[in-house]
Amino acid sequence: MKQITLGKTGICVPQNGFGALPIQRVSLGKAVDLLRNAYQGGMRFFDTARAYSDSEEKIGAAFGNGWLDRSDVILTTKTAAKTPEQFWKDLETSLQNLKTDYIDVYQFHLMQQCWKPGDGTGMYECMVEAKKQGKIRHIGGTAHKLGIARELAESGLYETVQYPISYLASEKELDLIRLCQRENVGFICMKGLAGGLITNSKAAMAFVNQFDGTVPIWGIQRQKELDEWLSYMHDTPVMDQEITDFIQKEQKELQGEFCRGCGYCMPCTVGIQINQCNRMSLMLRRAPSQAWLNEYWQKEMAKIDTCIDCKACISKCPYELDIPNLLKKNLADYRNVLAGKTTVNQ
Repeated sequence: MKQITLGKTGICVPQNGFGALPIQRVSLGKAVDLLRNAYQGGMRFFDTARAYSDSEEKIGAAFGNGWLDRSDVILTTKTAAKTPEQFWKDLETSLQNLKTDYIDVYQFHLMQQCWKPGDGTGMYECMVEAKKQGKIRHIGGTAHKLGIARELAESGLYETVQYPISYLASEKELDLIRLCQRENVGFICMKGLAGGLITNSKAAMAFVNQFDGTVPIWGIQRQKELDEWLSYMHDTPVMDQEITDFIQKEQKELQGEFCRGCGYCMPCTVGIQINQCNRMSLMLRRAPSQAWLNEYWQKEMAKIDTCIDCKACISKCPYELDIPNLLKKNLADYRNVLAGKTTVNQ
């Protein structure tokens, strides 16, 4: 089982982490079982956020109240606070939900700027004070904009950076990992399956495993998914010729602009589910299911016709996609599938 040291934090954990966003979609009992099974299978790194509804509470239910020694797991969470007052409120809520008196890595969530000492916001000073009080151990930040992520890594202020990386990443994005390695900043890899576009977990694992100091957090909602990731703890896929060839084929198919499904463009002015509708063409071909063609999704896709081209979504997209035009292309493709002009296998 490969051990990963998360940069200057000194945190050392097995190579696969548990991304706890999806457990907000399952019952408390199922979430507790998943989390404890993950721990018993060897996972020690668990990542959540205040924004993930009851995810923190489920982790607290699984690991709190003496079920294990607190030092046996690494718990990381995030605050989307924009003011010191909200920062402290979020921190206290997270500590209560997680049933712990400290958080191993506390992260600013979806940063739009790199908070720094003396910038007038007081935000970074909150992190320093929380660390001084022993309520957090390490300071981290998450970003979807490459420029912000690079600034975090170069600032010397943040001990970890969390950013989306998969085998669909650009060379500029992969250089962020190298930057973090040079700066001894721990790298937490989110969205290793590109929001569901990647369905080959073996290739995804082999790709991420190439980079030292990188802890991937896999979003897990079902026992079957957990079993898959746990199987790689001892039998870790490597970048052999077969996987390399497969990834190159995938990269060629998905080159250009595509929606990662992060949802930061929402809410839409006219109620379009942008994060799903804007990748419908890809989902129909990469994870074909008749469920995408049911009455519900037909109605949701039809909302694209009501787009008023306000471009509010473009200003919020971390990847600066031309969302209105991509939506229209997805709708045209979807209607062709419904009409039988194309198939999900093409």
